This record gives sequence, C-alpha cells and structure tokens, in this order.
Amino acid sequence: MGYQCGEKSSQRMKLSFLALYNTVNEMAYDNLKENEEDSLPFLTKAWADMLKAFLQEAKWSYTKICQHSGTILTMHGYQYLGCHASSYLFFIEPNCHKASTWGLEKYHDLLRWPSMIFRLFNDLTTSALVRLLYINILCRLFEKQAELETGKTANAIHCYMRETSLSEKRACKDIRNMVDRTWKKINEEQVVDSSFGEPFVELAINLARTAQCTYQYGDGLGAPDEIAKNRVLSLMIEPVSLI
Repeated sequence: MGYQCGEKSSQRMKLSFLALYNTVNEMAYDNLKENEEDSLPFLTKAWADMLKAFLQEAKWSYTKICQHSGTILTMHGYQYLGCHASSYLFFIEPNCHKASTWGLEKYHDLLRWPSMIFRLFNDLTTSALVRLLYINILCRLFEKQAELETGKTANAIHCYMRETSLSEKRACKDIRNMVDRTWKKINEEQVVDSSFGEPFVELAINLARTAQCTYQYGDGLGAPDEIAKNRVLSLMIEPVSLI
C-alpha cells in the first residue's frame, strides 16, 4: 500500500517517500524483534501527524496568517502542532514499551513538555530583543528576523503578543517563564514513580536539553555561531585532556 502511494508522486518525492517508508518499517522491525511489540501503528501515526503539522505551518507561512486580522493563530494551536512535529523522535529509543507508545498515541504531558521547550526556545532566537544580546551573531540571524517581521513564519512570540496585547519585550519574558515552568514539570516527572519506562523519560528530558543547548545562544542549527561550533568540536572532535 505504501509503495502504491509513492508511485503517484514525482521522482524526487518518490525518493523521499521511499526513504521514509523504509526507515519507519526498519524501526518497527527492530522493535518487534528486540521487544516483541508492534510499534508500526504508532510510528505511522507519529509521522503522519508530523507531516500534517508541517503542512499546516506551510499554509500559515504562505497566507501570513499571523498578520491577518480575520484569523488569529493561538498559542495553544501553535504549541499543539509543535507536539505533533516532535513525537516521532521518541521512537528512536529501542526500548519503547506499551506504556510509552500509549503516551505517544494520547500525546501525554511528558511528550508535550519537551516539545514545547523545543519550539519556544527556537522562536526566542528570532526575537530582535534576544538578538541584541548576542551582537556577534547579528548578521547570521538577520534573514531569520526579517522573515519574522514580514510574517513569513508562524512564531510563538507574535502569537502571544496578539493574544495578550503585550510588547515584544514582555512577551519574550513571559515565554521564558513558560520554559522555566515547563522544566519544573519535566524535573518532577523524573523524580516521581512514572508510568513510563526510565529510557522513555530520559529521552524526553534529553530532547528538552538538546533544544536548550542548541538555541540558548542563538540559532545553533540554522545559523550556528562560534559557540555552537566550539561545543560540537569539544564534544565530538577534540581529544579530552588527561592533564
């Protein structure tokens, strides 16, 4: 069935679809072989939800929905899509048991919280106010900020500003407070007797850690600066000094 759907696409899309199709089936096969659990339905749903979220964001960008007075994109709707766009990452963990897959299907808080941190930290890097604190990466972020100002991309800051009528400075401060409160919830989940397995909880925490590390000092993914590059070099390339 999957291959038949791919046949209707262009040659370029066929390659992308086939790579995705094979990757999903390989992940499901490994999980079935090692854990005797069929995760294919959950994987399929996670990827479908993620692609639908990407499509919706593309529509927002195309119509500049954030700047249309007739339709207001809410923070809740924006963050909801962020959860969908990140859920597939949790299947990277090979020890994905039934409780974990149930949480993915229902989009449990432990899934939503790291996704929220990921999205909010990413959006904070596009703020002009944040950018002024990191002058050394001003030129790198100029293009991204221009997209924000012209409404080319949906952004949590603009959504929050429209809902609350607050200034950008206050909106950024409130969003950072949201991140802090979300971290407290994640940390609480780590110390309590969670219904999820330890590998799943650790993966959720690591997703939030990765997001903060990547976007804390600018766009470490889209426009990496010296801080981001030095971190990668220190972690992956340079030898550890024993002296």
